[in-house]
Amino acid sequence: MRLVATPGASAGERGARRGGRSLCPPAGLLPGPWFSAVPWTAAYLEWREMEADDYGTNEAQDSDFPTVERSRLQEMLLLLGLETYQTQKLSLQDALQISSDSMRNWAPQAPKDLPWNFLRKLQALNTEARSTTMVLDVPPDTRPAEKESQMEEEIIYWDAAEDISADIYSFSELPTPDTPVNPLDLLCALLLSSDGFLQQEIVLKMSLCQFALPLVLPDSENHYHTFLLWALRAVVRTWWAQPPRGVGGLREDSAVLSRAPAFAFVRMEVSSNSKSQLLNAVLSPGHRPRDCFWHRDLSVGTNPREIADGLVEVSWFLPSGREDLDVFPEPVAFLNLRGDIGSHWLQFKLLTEISSAVFILTDNISRKDYKLLYSMRGSATKYYFILSPYRGKRNTNLRFLNKLIPVLKMDHSHVLVKVSSTDSAGFVRRVRSIVAHVARSPCRRLSVEEMAHAARKLGLRVDEDCDECQRAKQRMERITRRIKDCDTYRRDELRLQGDPWRKAAQVEKELCQAQRAGDPPEKGRAELGHRLLELREQQNRQDPAWGLQEFIAGISSASQAEKQYFLRWMEWGLARVAQPRPRQPPETILTLRPKHCGVVDFSELLCPEPLGVEHFLREMGQFYEAESCLVEAGKLPAGQRRFAHFPGLALELLLKGLPLELIDGSTLSTPLRWVTGLLKELHVRLERRSRLVVLSALGAPGTGKSTLLNTMFGLRFATGRGCGPRGAFMQLVTVAESFSQDLGCDHILVIDSGGLIGGALATAGERFELEASLATLLMGLSSVTVVSLAETRDIPPAILHAFLRLEKTGHMPNYQFVYQNLQDVCGPSPRPRERRPLLEPPGDVNRAAAQMEKQGDGIQMLADLAFCDPEKQHIWHIPGLWHGVPPMAAVSLGYSEAIFELKRCLLENIRNGLSNQNKNIQQLIELVRRL
Repeated sequence: MRLVATPGASAGERGARRGGRSLCPPAGLLPGPWFSAVPWTAAYLEWREMEADDYGTNEAQDSDFPTVERSRLQEMLLLLGLETYQTQKLSLQDALQISSDSMRNWAPQAPKDLPWNFLRKLQALNTEARSTTMVLDVPPDTRPAEKESQMEEEIIYWDAAEDISADIYSFSELPTPDTPVNPLDLLCALLLSSDGFLQQEIVLKMSLCQFALPLVLPDSENHYHTFLLWALRAVVRTWWAQPPRGVGGLREDSAVLSRAPAFAFVRMEVSSNSKSQLLNAVLSPGHRPRDCFWHRDLSVGTNPREIADGLVEVSWFLPSGREDLDVFPEPVAFLNLRGDIGSHWLQFKLLTEISSAVFILTDNISRKDYKLLYSMRGSATKYYFILSPYRGKRNTNLRFLNKLIPVLKMDHSHVLVKVSSTDSAGFVRRVRSIVAHVARSPCRRLSVEEMAHAARKLGLRVDEDCDECQRAKQRMERITRRIKDCDTYRRDELRLQGDPWRKAAQVEKELCQAQRAGDPPEKGRAELGHRLLELREQQNRQDPAWGLQEFIAGISSASQAEKQYFLRWMEWGLARVAQPRPRQPPETILTLRPKHCGVVDFSELLCPEPLGVEHFLREMGQFYEAESCLVEAGKLPAGQRRFAHFPGLALELLLKGLPLELIDGSTLSTPLRWVTGLLKELHVRLERRSRLVVLSALGAPGTGKSTLLNTMFGLRFATGRGCGPRGAFMQLVTVAESFSQDLGCDHILVIDSGGLIGGALATAGERFELEASLATLLMGLSSVTVVSLAETRDIPPAILHAFLRLEKTGHMPNYQFVYQNLQDVCGPSPRPRERRPLLEPPGDVNRAAAQMEKQGDGIQMLADLAFCDPEKQHIWHIPGLWHGVPPMAAVSLGYSEAIFELKRCLLENIRNGLSNQNKNIQQLIELVRRL
């Protein structure tokens, strides 16, 4: 008996090649534990009857198949070392730990290294993350020749007397240690092994790299597929919206909420044309190819897929406002089904219900395919065929096409022919014109949220439908439903902030200055202390408002997952509420505002600070501050405290990756008792592992420091889209226990200065002094400081002032100046003029700052300062973030590699003790008090 095998063929396809029959129903519709819950559609039942009529398929044959598929998935997970994460899923905190691998640009040497290498590269926004190959220690000439020839063999013979069992479906060997894994298999295995929050992070990073995103995740082991609505929630898209009349502007919205026409590309049986390559060409403007969808002509694209068939991917085209780059004038979604539609009927059915048009690529149309498509009659979706007739049976194709044209409401323009002699560029233009024509006409436009509703009706699992996620969402909706106006809500519901906290902070500042100066006399200090107690008593007489009580209940949940879901829902819910609501639906139009890289006056910001989770935590901090102040003064018995547990609640959020505010952005002051309480709780929680390194990033708003930290450590600091929070925030990064002894610390506390350092001039008086004090505080706490610079000649005066102050005290952190290229979108290497700023004579503003510290006479160049030694390579030049023109630009490889080198250098300095002496948490608490 002779079987012809095609590498990468799915199980359904292999069955079809044995005498032309399939032994299993479409993947995803196999009987399983949830069989009775699936709302089987009439179309499926009709297709099933036709299959039985044609081939006499029986249930005994079907029931034999799942065991083979189950073992295939299990073997893939075992190969990749992910089998242990099927019960206890891999978490975001697991993936972000710092280990010895964080300091080296290593190549995987075994399949078990591949998931971790992929995660590391994806965290660093490396656009080559999918192209990873293994480097083996075994010399190539020692490998068995039979193994190599076996992997290339396409024709397999069995003796006619042999029994033919289900083993024939497994003839495509699983990858061995010397065989790469298909990137789509790696992605599916990793997503199946990750919890919802790591899945969300993976998808978010993939979107920044302009990779196609998983929409439907196949799982043959458990016989169900998952629609990844939650995983896509964090993706935000920005594009240029040009109304029919008026001025265009940048529009920003969640990828799951914005509506767009969707176009699905699927394969029926065998196609000589690659769907993914065609999609990439359609999405790529001009001569700028983009490999958004992985395809067979890439470096490891030919490796057979083992578990990824049935995967549905999505990518969007987003206009930039430039006619030479905009292939389409509005956002358009493109969907790609991996595998054959006959083997993945459920996914195909979903695509026909959510798409404006479906493009079917095939060489042949068989009777079975005709019946499958016939079952789709009555659909509002438009169908187009892309054929390669010279490889197929032309007469058979024409006969079935003529039958399908009236059934699917097609005409002859819906059939496209592409052969080897076809002009590829012209063919791509034709496909684009069809897409543009359908998008211009009245057609189906769905958001991803609405697509999820269609998926539920077909019986697909939606990842958001778990109880914890839904309870958290309902609580968020109860809170945000009452927010009509953000400013009014802050004033009426978050009452301890604003004027009460501002007045208390001012009195505390005056009291601190009086104590330090020993002047005015004791009576004056007593008056200040009395005023402070009065203000704190007024705050303490308040009760938490209903919204804050609901928020506290949400973060007090016994379920860690529900707590995390609630925080994410709150972030998105508050962001939606805070958006201005134009009269014209459906979403917000944001006009482009220039970023200020120079002087920024906080009193003249372009927009107010948006309402966010930090405001609820800030209110909790003020209740704790007021109560602690009264207890310290003996005005309140310790046994009557109501809010002593608040720092513990906030700490849980810090440990789960939420940035917490260190310096209040509204008053530009530090809530000392609240921060001290947090650090004490942290000390108790970490117990033995309490050695800390504090790493801070300072710079004017818009210099890319938050993006730098997020890329370097996988953090979640707010980046410069619109107006973000103004305060300084901190996040905790864990060092793996196996590496902590070598690195010399257990955790790294990362501080982002946010919008605190606005670049005020040294002649700006009180404003400059305030910025300089805050910069001194952050740098004084730090073992390592990164100063982020942009298109400016000088270091911001407040930061230079802080350096000069700390130089006097001898407390100088290890520092790195990072110059980021924010102008050149394609990120070429810095021009010579960009390498000079720190070595040239300082400008007037920095001379003024130096003179304020009585050091101006001897300073002719910044290199004259004791802390600035150019020979020690403290200066970094980082290429531009984007390769190309946003919003379709991916993160540039040069940016990712430069950030990795900076991270490696910082960790190396920490390990070698070049940073200030590492601190334990108790020492940090004392340092906070002193500073």
